[in-house]
Amino acid sequence: MPVELVVNVALAGTLTGLVYGLMALGLSVIFGVVRVVNFAHGEMMTIAMYAAVLLFAHWNIDPFVAALPIAAVFFVLGYALQTGLINPFITRPEHSQFMLLVAVAIIMVNGLLVGFGPDARSVQVEYQLESWALGPILFDKARLYAAAMALLASAALFAFFRFTLAGKAIRACADNYLGARVVGLNVHRYYALTFGLGSACVAIAGCMMVVLVDVTPVLGPGFTLLAFVIVIVGGLGSMPGALLGGVLIGLSEAMAGLFIQPSAKSMVSFALLILVLLFRPQGLLGRRA
Repeated sequence: MPVELVVNVALAGTLTGLVYGLMALGLSVIFGVVRVVNFAHGEMMTIAMYAAVLLFAHWNIDPFVAALPIAAVFFVLGYALQTGLINPFITRPEHSQFMLLVAVAIIMVNGLLVGFGPDARSVQVEYQLESWALGPILFDKARLYAAAMALLASAALFAFFRFTLAGKAIRACADNYLGARVVGLNVHRYYALTFGLGSACVAIAGCMMVVLVDVTPVLGPGFTLLAFVIVIVGGLGSMPGALLGGVLIGLSEAMAGLFIQPSAKSMVSFALLILVLLFRPQGLLGRRA
């Protein structure tokens, strides 16, 4: 098999993996702070993909341009969802949280089926089939733009948590819930802010993904499962781990499609998950509890 082909496929998988990483980053942030597993994560990403499709179809707005307003809307929706629905379940048993968010996911999937039907939708932008050549290496423009946007959004989120007062307050709530309340922090408000940020991340990832794959209402559960695999591989609650896990999963899927067959990509991803659970249960960049 030509070396150039292997390198090109690996590059495409790595770029796609960065988008996966941004998707999983939202899930990791929500779990790391709120300690709630968002089982509707993939469904939210699917809704963002449909929003990008609608904006492109009706107003010819490029998904990369639409990412910012869609992310802003999802931030508000995530904030409202955490404030109005999830916060009352924070202190309840985990199975109650599980049933709540699974119910939300089912409502989202069926709402998309009612609104758009089962047929696939897509966007057709000019650069979707274009690439840059660097010798024998081809850089797919759509994947390169998507990966750059994912890195930019991830860097902005890292900077927010590292350098802003609100970000430091959120980290304090994550480290010590009782201590944060003792010093006067409105923990539920910061939880809602975190859920809004996680929702914005998955919205941007959805806008990037829609230029790479067609969207159907039933994509949501698959994206949710993929996000779980990524955050477990990278380390639950670890933001760099989510990006690393996304790159590894994207690369492993691409290699599986090349050396085995495209339908085997999930097999290889779950094999990687099993290896991580066997030899480093806390994830590659996670901390042991």
